[in-house]
Amino acid sequence: MPGTAAAPTRRDWLGLIARAAGSGAMLQAMSGLAQAQPSGYAGPPKLQGAPRGARVLVLGAGMAGLVSALELRAAGYQVQVLEYQQRAGGRAWTLRGGDRYTELGGATQHCQFDPGLYFNPGPWRIPHHHHGVLDYAKRFQVPLEPFVQVNHNAYLHSLDAFGGRPQRFREVQADFNGQVAELLARLAPAAKLDAAVSKDDLDQLREALRGWGALDKDFRYTAGFHSADRRGWQVPPAGGLMPAPVPSQPVALSDLLKSGLWRGLADGHGYEYQTTMFQPVGGMDRIAQAIYREVAPLVTLDAKVTGIAQDGRGVTVRYLRDGASEQVAQADWCVCTLPLSVLGQLALQVQPALQAAIEAVPYAAAVKVGLQFRRRFWEEDERIFGGNTRTDLPITQIGYPSTDFNRGGKGVLLGAYVWGPNAFELSGMAPEQRVRIALEQGARIHPQYPAEFENGMSVAWHRMPATLGCFAEWRDELRAAHYANLCAVDGRVVLAGEHASLLPAWQEGAVLSALDAVGRLHAKAVATS
Repeated sequence: MPGTAAAPTRRDWLGLIARAAGSGAMLQAMSGLAQAQPSGYAGPPKLQGAPRGARVLVLGAGMAGLVSALELRAAGYQVQVLEYQQRAGGRAWTLRGGDRYTELGGATQHCQFDPGLYFNPGPWRIPHHHHGVLDYAKRFQVPLEPFVQVNHNAYLHSLDAFGGRPQRFREVQADFNGQVAELLARLAPAAKLDAAVSKDDLDQLREALRGWGALDKDFRYTAGFHSADRRGWQVPPAGGLMPAPVPSQPVALSDLLKSGLWRGLADGHGYEYQTTMFQPVGGMDRIAQAIYREVAPLVTLDAKVTGIAQDGRGVTVRYLRDGASEQVAQADWCVCTLPLSVLGQLALQVQPALQAAIEAVPYAAAVKVGLQFRRRFWEEDERIFGGNTRTDLPITQIGYPSTDFNRGGKGVLLGAYVWGPNAFELSGMAPEQRVRIALEQGARIHPQYPAEFENGMSVAWHRMPATLGCFAEWRDELRAAHYANLCAVDGRVVLAGEHASLLPAWQEGAVLSALDAVGRLHAKAVATS
């Protein structure tokens, strides 16, 4: 009827949820409405009828290459894998005591971590909905443990806020949520929401805001038992004749807004970061190494590909062994998982559309620093067990190990995870300089750093010879122009890897890309046999 407000749509409700509770609540609601979808993994591919004697070259023994080799061999193909490095796993890489790493420019680091300690320079967590990676871990019996993404007792830090003193995540979250909830609850009756929401719904919304924001009976967020149950206590509840509990004092909303610390509250809200997340026990390379043990006879290490040629009969790949002698490998088909940053520098015989796609995609810069300390002071002194501290310092974040909780002894922190311009600046420094900067900046948050530090390792991904960057940095316009061409079978060659997926930077993207690529390659091989 004219003049009658329409009932709220699903979009209206999602917008209302997003404004009131943040993106994490909206994503949760979207999942309930079947809009946010999980991984496309549907189990191992069922490839049947491989042409008799058909041969496939797989270039690269990272996750995409290893999965490709495993599934193609199972389908009956003769498979050969060429890997540039002297190890398999690609970016699924773990540094342990005794390892050596030489970056572009010749700087060599010798890892001195104590036995049992490690550092993941590449991927370090697995979302619960990355079914492909999780299934390969299950198939090869790689034990997993929880990875703590959000720790309410970790810190949010800004050099210019609160005198540079780090604030507990839970305090910032509780105060921000509480005062936003109070503001919304007070504005709601006067905001003419009745035009879209019924009075009963409005009452329910205000009650929801009371619970979400820990408001009192008058819809206020003040110092008291409600707020202290979220942000913590000045004097916590105890036992016997110990002192009575005293609630802590919230920070004013204006001070929180000026601090900018609210930006860190989104940690854990994004679909890829929601609980539960996992990590392999003992290091991220455990899954890749388990697959590698299965296909190791097929893999040639220390094989640097220099060129890929093809014709109507097959594929010819030239590569160097021991950095000198050139060799040739031939096959009927090729699955190339080399990073585009490397592939674009090789002599290739592919169609112009694929060549343009390879050359169009830049790679993100990233730097990680691992620091070993003689004691786990973050647990012993500050009761931080796993999770991340966020800062506006160039180091960006500190990651606390999600293993060996409460055991004491030594530990390795992720002392820096740096992106963008700061990563380019750090990449231009010597490895020991990066470690020193991570120590200097981290000490602003944890003053224990100087006294407890023992040794460290740093990896600047643009100086990593095998990848020349961290991951493919797609933009919408690049995907529109090049993504389909990048993924299409080009003659007898198909590309796979995180760069050929809609999950760049994730192992799941590499796995799904590989399964899709070998399936399409197999279909073409059968059709042309």
